[in-house]
Order: sequence, then structure tokens, then C-alpha cells
Amino acid sequence: MKTFVLDTNVIIHDPEALFAFEGSKVVIPLPVIEELDTFKRSNDERGRAARLVARSLDNLRAFGRLSDGVPLEHGGRLHVEMVHQNGMPARFASDSKDNQILSVAKYLQDHKENVVFISKDINLRIKAEAIGLDTQDYEKEKVNVTELYSGFKEIKVPSTDIDKFYKEKRLAMPDFIANEFAILKDADGGSASALARYDGNVKALVPLSRVDPVAWGIKPLNTEQKFALELLLRPDIQLVTLVGSAGSGKTLISLAAGLEQTMGSGDHKLFRRLMVARPVIPVGHDIGFLPGTKQEKLNSWMGAIYDNLEFLLDRPHREETDIDVQMMLEDGRLEVEAVTFLRGRTLPNQYILIDDAQNLTPHEMKTIITRAGQGSKIVLTGDPFQIDNYYLDSASNGLTNLVERFKGQGLFGHVWFSKVERSPIAALASELL
Repeated sequence: MKTFVLDTNVIIHDPEALFAFEGSKVVIPLPVIEELDTFKRSNDERGRAARLVARSLDNLRAFGRLSDGVPLEHGGRLHVEMVHQNGMPARFASDSKDNQILSVAKYLQDHKENVVFISKDINLRIKAEAIGLDTQDYEKEKVNVTELYSGFKEIKVPSTDIDKFYKEKRLAMPDFIANEFAILKDADGGSASALARYDGNVKALVPLSRVDPVAWGIKPLNTEQKFALELLLRPDIQLVTLVGSAGSGKTLISLAAGLEQTMGSGDHKLFRRLMVARPVIPVGHDIGFLPGTKQEKLNSWMGAIYDNLEFLLDRPHREETDIDVQMMLEDGRLEVEAVTFLRGRTLPNQYILIDDAQNLTPHEMKTIITRAGQGSKIVLTGDPFQIDNYYLDSASNGLTNLVERFKGQGLFGHVWFSKVERSPIAALASELL
């Protein structure tokens, strides 16, 4: 039986990690419990996870003393271990919680247990290996981002099939999932082509609902953006993810679709409010606490959102050209919020855009998705290769995890953006840097 020693960041990342190692011994070092105790009063995701783990451990006490080990449903056992190794290297400070956690793992290994130390802290894994421990990242919710579902594929078919598709508005095609797009090309070398979406109800490719989609005056610049607008403007698709590099237009067209369906009139007005939220995670060095009210603090974090909104609202394509961001905030048609403050809310009949969603953990993502009330649509955008959360990477973040789990669901759609449209210099930077 293997013994998995869990670092604090693992159970903060996934409180269910206690039960993830089937048929194995799971050890929680006492310093981990002490660290959780310091987090439990926090109002953020870390505090929530700490409280959830504490409740799980308290429930397990009904089956015996945690220090002696209690049985788990999957056949393994869970221990809270207090004994640690005294013979750690001299340079390892004894008052460091990280080093105390490592010393527990080292003690168990020296007593002939088959120990694997699990941590999301890269440096701590390096230190663990340096003292002879087998160590791994927490892999349960990892997705191979190079194989991530793109949301569309190009296929070659006989020209007769393309003619049939235009005539009958339907083409049966295997190996597609709900709301996956197709670029049909002529297999005979001709110029015939078509764009289609797989309808899970009729089990066939069908034409896009809009030949030339436009949202708040914004027209798609490439096929990927056209597919994205199809998803954003369809009321039957309630959850949309747009993944791609910086400058590919994810946020801009998402906001344009939100304005179209919030500020529009008649059949175009589907939602009563446009809500935009981002994780509050700094890029580079943090500048510390910011003065002012919550809204004044958010102004500093939401600059990219306001830039895009001002660009869209300044476009003279409607009669109502005097509207601005401040007016929308004051009359309640726009709400800009930090993801932290969405917990506990129910958000009905709203177009909800979560930008920079790659900085969310899978559990934070679940918290956000479950906030959606009746008649709401959630759009998540992000770049899995631009992650600022220290404990996440392109394979373990909540955005890629969501795409992998929801693909094929009838109310979900996804597009991977590969083309940068911001400017020639942005495209070149994306390629070369």
C-alpha cells in the first residue's frame, strides 16, 4: 500500500483530495492542520476550502482517532500524523511549516513506508526530492492542454455532400458532439465550402443561424470569431468558453454580444444586466492595498474591461450614442465585480462574463457556474498559457478542466482562438515571445 502525504496547497486546491487516493493510506501532517487553522476565517476560496476540509476531518472522527487512522470508503485509510523526522538537513529551518511537513514524510519513509509526497508547490517538490522523497504534483484534475477540445474541425467531403447540405440544410455526419462546428471543404479539390454546427437534437450538421453575425456593430474577422458569435448569440446555449492567446478578440466579442443582448431592444434584449467579473490576481509584483471604496479599487483591476467597453460604446452605430460606462453602472444595466464577491449570490436573467478564467481553480469554477439563475448565460474567456496563480498551470486550471468536462453537453459551446487580431505587433509578439 502506498502512503500519500498531502501538502496544504493540495487540499486547498481540491478539498476532496482527501478521498482521491483509492485503496491507499492518506496522511495529513499536523502542520497542515495548523496552516488550515490560519486560513479558516478568510472569506476567500482558501478559507472556504479550509473550512470544508475541517468539516470532513471532523466527520471522519466518528470512525476512530485520526492519529490512529480511520477507514475510508474506497478501502484506504486516513491518518493525521504528528511525529516528524528530527534528522533533517541543517539548512532546513525547523520553524518552517513546509520543512515540518517534509519531515513528516521523511519520517514515514525512514520507517519503511512507500511514501509519495504530493504538493502543488514546485520548490517544495524540489526540496522533497533533494532529501530522497518520491514526489508528485496533484494530477487528478489535469488536462493535456495540447489535446484540449477546440470546438471545431475541418473535414473534407465530396462536393455533392456540400451541395446537399445547402439544399437540405442538414448533413448527417459521425464523430461530432453537440455544438461542435465544422468547416466543410471540397474533397475533390474544388472551391465549394460551408460552415456548420452539429445539432445534438437532430444528430446532424446544420447551417449557422446567422450568415453574417453582428453584435453591437462588431463583425467577426475570422472563422473562429464567427463560430464564437454563433454561440454567444444563441439563447439555447447557456455556457460558453472562449480560449485563446492575448489579442484574439475573446473579451471584445464577448462584451459586444453582452451589450447586444442587454442594451438592445425587442427580440435582441434577452438579459436585464451585463455582469463582468475577473479574478483579482496581480501580474508581476503586487502593488499592495489600494485606497478607496470597493468600486474604486475594482477600477484598478478592471482596466482591460473598461477599455473594451468604452471602445464599444464609442462606436456610432446606434441611435443611443450618448450612453457611457458610468451611466450603465448607475442604472444597474452593468455590474463589474471581483470573482471573490460572487459567492452566495444567485444571478438570474443576466449575461455573466468571467474574464481571465484561467486563473481559477476547478472548485472556484464550480462555485461560479452554480451562481447562475434562471435565464442567465455564462461566458468564460482565458488563455491557459498566461496563468498568474502560482499553484495552477495550463493543465490544472478551472477553465481547461471545465472545457473537458462539459464538451458534448447540449447547453455548452466552446471555441479555441488561434488567430491574433489585435494588431500586427501583438500577433508577432504572441508568436515570437
